[in-house]
Amino acid sequence: MPEITLASSTQAANAWAQRWRMLRYVVAENPLSLVAFLLFAAFVMLAAIGPWLAPFDPLASNVGTPLTPPSSAHWFGTDALGRDILSRVMVAARLDLGIAVAAVGLSCILGGLAGACAGYFGGWTDRIVGRISDTIMAFPLFVLAMGIVAALGNTVANIVLATAIINLPFYIRVARAESTVLRNAAFVEAARLAGNSEARLLFHHIIPNILPPITVQISLNMGWAILNAAGLSFIGLGVRPPQAEWGIMVAEGAQYIVSGEWWIALFPGAVLMLAVFCFNLLGDSLRDLVDPRRRT
Repeated sequence: MPEITLASSTQAANAWAQRWRMLRYVVAENPLSLVAFLLFAAFVMLAAIGPWLAPFDPLASNVGTPLTPPSSAHWFGTDALGRDILSRVMVAARLDLGIAVAAVGLSCILGGLAGACAGYFGGWTDRIVGRISDTIMAFPLFVLAMGIVAALGNTVANIVLATAIINLPFYIRVARAESTVLRNAAFVEAARLAGNSEARLLFHHIIPNILPPITVQISLNMGWAILNAAGLSFIGLGVRPPQAEWGIMVAEGAQYIVSGEWWIALFPGAVLMLAVFCFNLLGDSLRDLVDPRRRT
């Protein structure tokens, strides 16, 4: 028993060492990967502890003089109601990232599983899943999300549902394409000849091997999900005021740009842009880290 435990510990240590070497290689090859990971860590930390770090109550009005430009007291200035913009930006990170994570997670699980079944089994399963994907893609995706939220009501749950639905085709197509190739691979045939059931082949051999491209798709869709939630809020179909949300804040500040109060829309818009930029960069970095073909 001690020998087995020692061997397992050695294997685990070697695996971690290999991952660390791969991470250093990716960062050295593409320095923007380090920027992406640092930005991602910053946004995660902001979402986790932002409400406690906010210097003012994000919903409290008249914490400062209304329409005050950035200053030492209010780094991002104040809006028309005297609310601190920095506090609202920090608190909004949890809501926006929470919507994106929930929506992308739901669409990844449902779309990835449906696409894997379609590609592996083919036949009527492939036709049904394909028609569902084609039906969703037939609509402009943002317009479809608007219609779903308008019909069901602009609650956070419905925003998550609408965002998940419009993201389904991306995961269906990626999973279907990868599964179609893998179902005839030599290791799958060997596992089938060894007596494994179709369900075991799907969940233990096909799905684990389609995770690398799906992981990259998750990162790219995170940025799109954040933009979708902010866009819905911008046009009045998303999160309702006075809730702090990046899209709402940009919409509230847009009317003041002409009169010179540029900071109300600039800072929430800049953070929104930075979040999308972060997840786009992260997608390229994750592809390098999780794709086995890049480790040789």
